Amino acid sequence: MTDRATKLKLLGKNISKHRKQKGYTQNSLCDLLNISREHLAKIETAKRNPSLDLIFEIAEKLDIKESDLFNFGSGTK
Repeated sequence: MTDRATKLKLLGKNISKHRKQKGYTQNSLCDLLNISREHLAKIETAKRNPSLDLIFEIAEKLDIKESDLFNFGSGTK
């Protein structure tokens, strides 16, 4: 896996982790973001790249800092 691919996979895992910590299903978060569940599922599995605008919106809806989504520390893998 390339470094970029690894980072996208970790970003997706962080989105999923924070979504679950806040008690959101994919469907409930998608309703807030006005995107399809399939779109979010592809982001969480690194099959699709989120736009910067969407990253900002995800962080806002999850009530976290954008930097939390990019925290790729060893506990994230």
